[in-house]
Amino acid sequence: MDINYFTLKVGLFGIGLQTYWNQFTGLKKRLTGYLNEVNQKLSEEKDIEVINLGLIDTPEKAFDAGHKFRQADVDIIFLYVTTYALSSTVLPVVRRAKVPVIVLNLAPEEAIDYSYFNSLNDRTKMTGEWLAYCASCPVPEIANVFNRANIRFHQITGVLKNDPLFWDEVSEWLEAARVKNILAHNRMACMGHYYGGMLDIYTDLTKMVAVFGGHIEMLEVGELVKARKEVTDAQIKERIDLFYEKFDIQEDCPLSDLQSAARTSVALDRLVEKKQLGSMAYYYKGIGDPEAEEAISSIILGNSLLTARGIPVAGEYEVKNAIAMKIMDSFHAGGSFTEYYAMDFKDDIVLMGHDGPGHITIAEGKTKVRPLFVYHGKVGKGLSVEMSVKNGPVTFLSVVEKNDGGLMLLIAEGESVPGPILEIGNTNSRYRFSIGARQFVNNWNAYGPAHHCAVGVGHIASKLEKLGKLLEIETVRIC
Repeated sequence: MDINYFTLKVGLFGIGLQTYWNQFTGLKKRLTGYLNEVNQKLSEEKDIEVINLGLIDTPEKAFDAGHKFRQADVDIIFLYVTTYALSSTVLPVVRRAKVPVIVLNLAPEEAIDYSYFNSLNDRTKMTGEWLAYCASCPVPEIANVFNRANIRFHQITGVLKNDPLFWDEVSEWLEAARVKNILAHNRMACMGHYYGGMLDIYTDLTKMVAVFGGHIEMLEVGELVKARKEVTDAQIKERIDLFYEKFDIQEDCPLSDLQSAARTSVALDRLVEKKQLGSMAYYYKGIGDPEAEEAISSIILGNSLLTARGIPVAGEYEVKNAIAMKIMDSFHAGGSFTEYYAMDFKDDIVLMGHDGPGHITIAEGKTKVRPLFVYHGKVGKGLSVEMSVKNGPVTFLSVVEKNDGGLMLLIAEGESVPGPILEIGNTNSRYRFSIGARQFVNNWNAYGPAHHCAVGVGHIASKLEKLGKLLEIETVRIC
């Protein structure tokens, strides 16, 4: 089984009042039909298993449903409020299941057909017709009880049919739940140690696991050194061919550097497979060991390929940013390592990028590979990647460690725009923000993030906000 992916299990149930069924002919069947429509819509989402427990209409059924959801190991529950129901038929379900709850305040149609309704001339039939539309009636009661029981819930209000806004929001909640599930099973490697003196990136690893889940695998640089020795000449040649396929290799790149990078790339793949890794943070200074130094100085191309495969790699041992990158990539937005490079007040943009690996699948054009004769502030020399993020909408994410020990997701949306970049063999792009460069920088910095963040393509702030709610951590969006 792939350690980075598990099918999302979605619990679904509707509610009602058992007393109604004998009083109003056909009401239960009608509401069950509505519930089955929701079940069908949810089941159309990719890689999702729906556990539909039907209409829960008594406290006894509610207790049983809570056990069944827990036994099924559901990740999230959708409560479809089909008609009025007592809160005592709801609380036992979610209290036992202990997973996030999305309340679907969902009307079957945009409006009641008043002419048809008033022409029924039968008060009992009229009441039964009304009860099929009164989904909103018990929502305040349910919300009141959830709040008093300290149960976090989220609600979506809309129409069962022909309401794309409603179903788009459902899809976002499902995607956020899927990403939360990926994080819960993610195995992150930490290889080496922190970049000494970067106090902002030092972090509480236990806190990271407690909030996001997963496992942190401590890797020695020596493991990479050992794995490099097992790579064959044939594998090196094959990997260099892959480099030429995936990158724009510049003519001044020495063959010896390409061979060294290829050896390291194959070795990294072996470690990823052996340890079942889903992300990595790394940095190594060393004390002059030539084998370790060559392994680390030749790591950029291999780590760029891993990042492109959904195994994001953050340099400078930036654990928080490796998580941010994993989040962005799990939303299929990419997730490239970045920081401020400079401000262009003339064009009102912020230049951002980083040395080391980049997310080559979100690059504008093919990523260039250039030789560097010095890695500024780091050990050695070798090949590096130069890319800009695709022009168009982008989203920035930082996992922020607050002064009270809690975590926060800091989010901003902007645009990657064309124009000159610094051709220095690093990832770097030009970004424009709706609030302007000055205000973006001031607002972003005010929340005290580490100086690194993750950038991905598309505007996905609303999805990230939903993920924050499912993780029960604060989210702040500055633009």
